[in-house]
Amino acid sequence: MTLKINNRDARRLWIDAQGLSKAPVGPLDVLGTIKALGFVQLDTIRMVSRAHHHILWSRNQNYREPMLWKMLAEDRTVFEHFTHDASILPMSIYPVWGWQFLRMQQKIRKYNWHKDKALLARVKDRITAEGPLSTHAFDTTVTDKGAMWNRPPHKLALDYMWYAGQLATSHRENFKKFYDLSERVIPKDLRCQTMTDANQLDWLCREALSRLVFGAPAEIGKFWGAASAKEVTAWAKTQGIKLQNVEIECADGRWTKALAPADIEGHLQAARPPTSRLRILNPFDPLIRDRVRLKRLFGFDYKIEIFVPAAKRKWGYYVYPLLEGARFVGRIEVRAMRKHDQLQILQFWPEPGVMWTQNKQDKLNAELSRLSRLVGVSQVDWKCA
Repeated sequence: MTLKINNRDARRLWIDAQGLSKAPVGPLDVLGTIKALGFVQLDTIRMVSRAHHHILWSRNQNYREPMLWKMLAEDRTVFEHFTHDASILPMSIYPVWGWQFLRMQQKIRKYNWHKDKALLARVKDRITAEGPLSTHAFDTTVTDKGAMWNRPPHKLALDYMWYAGQLATSHRENFKKFYDLSERVIPKDLRCQTMTDANQLDWLCREALSRLVFGAPAEIGKFWGAASAKEVTAWAKTQGIKLQNVEIECADGRWTKALAPADIEGHLQAARPPTSRLRILNPFDPLIRDRVRLKRLFGFDYKIEIFVPAAKRKWGYYVYPLLEGARFVGRIEVRAMRKHDQLQILQFWPEPGVMWTQNKQDKLNAELSRLSRLVGVSQVDWKCA
């Protein structure tokens, strides 16, 4: 019998699974947060705080930016690799990541980054002899400026070996990545563990579904960016009573089929109702990263417009969704001007049908004040007022 989950409960499950149902206070456990989420996406844009920092701060506002880089460079409790994008993952999952190293290596071989064996050897020899190096330590130049991958040969060599797991991110300085030999970054006990392909795929699917709570095969595959919908479908057929078929009510009243863990009813009972606190979410937050799922569950049509020409933008360059309880109530464009000691509000839009009360404004002001402390400024300046 198929379990039907109404939209209100589906939102509650999803928000709770993403660590956003409770107020972001209390003891700080950054590694525990990353493990619970599976990974944290990296992003270069720093309108306020870069995505990886903002995502962690949204779960516990005692988080501060240097903490993640210490975990990567000194503690070695996390490593960097590619999910759907560059991400920070718990070091403990490294033994199952051989599946992704191989997939990424096969995927990028079509670009011929690996063809210059002598260059690969020279780059690796320098890192072996000199220690961690960034791309700026090399001086090869772009040869074909019209090519799709318009990057210097040494950068392609570095990235090929990084995707394939031969090199690892040693540390970052001002977001600049330093490459080192994997054996000097990854603890030996994890690096030397081996798992069959079947066991790796099983782990990836099970762990994706545990974090999604419910999802179609395509969603499960997209979670880590390491399995296709076809592979997930084949895996699901082997699971029997370990999975349950469910139907999820969409925001528009439609119903959609999904897979869920066998103990989904236990999740329904345990999932907390979301806090009424108003949250400023990063555009790459895991709650909203899948825009199709976001619109289906919340009726919230959102996309980031950084690649949209300014004249064609509907909202703005880098606009943050506002979540209150289980509802998206607005959007806000904010930037941190650290030299001016300001958090500047450039634009603000309540969602259609949302009555913007003084209570909501007070909640937003409180969250902006908290966000300003993350980036070390003391003033909030409403430029659009």
